[in-house]
Amino acid sequence: MAIEATRTYVGSIQNHRQVCGGLDSLGDSASKIWNVARWTAERIWDATGEIPDEGVLKSYLKNQACWKDLNAQSSQKVIEELSDAFQSWFDLRQKDDTANPPGYRKHGDKRPRSTVTFKEDGFKYDAENNRVRLSKGSNLKDHFSDFLLCEYQMRPDVDLSEVNSVQNVRAVWNGDEWELHFVCKVELETNDSAGDGVAGIDLGITNIATVAFPDEYVLYPGNSLKQDKHYFKRSEYDTEGEDGPSEKSMWARRKLTERETHFYHTLTDAIITECVERGVGTLAVSWPENVRESDWGKTGNKKLHSWAFDRIYQYLEYKGEIRGVEVLKENEWGTSKTCSRCGSEQKSNRKHRGLYVCSSCELVGNADCNGAENMRQKITPSPHGEDRSNGCVAQPSTYLFDRESGTFRTREQAVS
Repeated sequence: MAIEATRTYVGSIQNHRQVCGGLDSLGDSASKIWNVARWTAERIWDATGEIPDEGVLKSYLKNQACWKDLNAQSSQKVIEELSDAFQSWFDLRQKDDTANPPGYRKHGDKRPRSTVTFKEDGFKYDAENNRVRLSKGSNLKDHFSDFLLCEYQMRPDVDLSEVNSVQNVRAVWNGDEWELHFVCKVELETNDSAGDGVAGIDLGITNIATVAFPDEYVLYPGNSLKQDKHYFKRSEYDTEGEDGPSEKSMWARRKLTERETHFYHTLTDAIITECVERGVGTLAVSWPENVRESDWGKTGNKKLHSWAFDRIYQYLEYKGEIRGVEVLKENEWGTSKTCSRCGSEQKSNRKHRGLYVCSSCELVGNADCNGAENMRQKITPSPHGEDRSNGCVAQPSTYLFDRESGTFRTREQAVS
């Protein structure tokens, strides 16, 4: 059976010298539209106390000269991005009143190269000859049929002629040069069920994921992710002044985003692969209902806002569907304080430093392992004969992210 999925493929521009000037102009115009819309939103905000929605901003900007610097759909996309940024800030502000709203895109007197998205009527691509034609706005055209013709190269394993359709093309400045991102609809063949086994996952902030397999518990710590966030958010990289973020800050944010994306993809790949190899066909994932509405204090709220549990679930779901693992979203309520052996529910059982000690049956173990086992038991009771002793729960295997290989390895492999 095949399923339809969305994939983004990155291509390098082979005639970069010929088209970079045109792409620079488009990227500058995208920043200009953002800035005019941001200025307009601030004036309406000051006058009414409300942030205008994207419909109001689009209606106003259509009458501004900068609107026609880009293809109409590309200009609309800039406004949609600004509206999304305001919504994210509004959500974060409820937890952290020091959060700043989206700012202007500028470096001193200059505007940065913003990403430009070309939707259906803004591009035409020739997959056989590896070329794509990108539209300019009427203000930037030298003549009626003026456009940018980019010659691109994909990875050897990517053939755009085999995809169902290209939804849109994005011109992205990666800090050194422009590159093209093709957002495509593709058909993926799915496997039969990986097996009859059931596993449970407890998602967390320190241990990003703890998995209870039928025969073993495995921890996936987020140490490397924490180190990346600490390094790329140092004071010299986290600059935001009247002229907007510095070049160094923009670079740091981009690198951190790339590393986070790689980490989460690698993590979910590793978990699904383990499921397939262990004959696990059903995976129950903890889902913290309404957790974004909780108040964990100023420091806790910042950690909560950056907790990517929903992103991990989405990656697990589509990767599992392809490889025959059904991924289920299960409410985690009570799993952290309930004993996975006897079912006793006592908040005091969870001690400091991730230790779980049951006051009823005297189970001693890792609290995350206990939570993951409770997630597993939401789908199936613990079958007779499985090892759920103190040793099993207290001494799980640990898989660390190895920077050199970019994969997860056992603690022993990662250290060697």
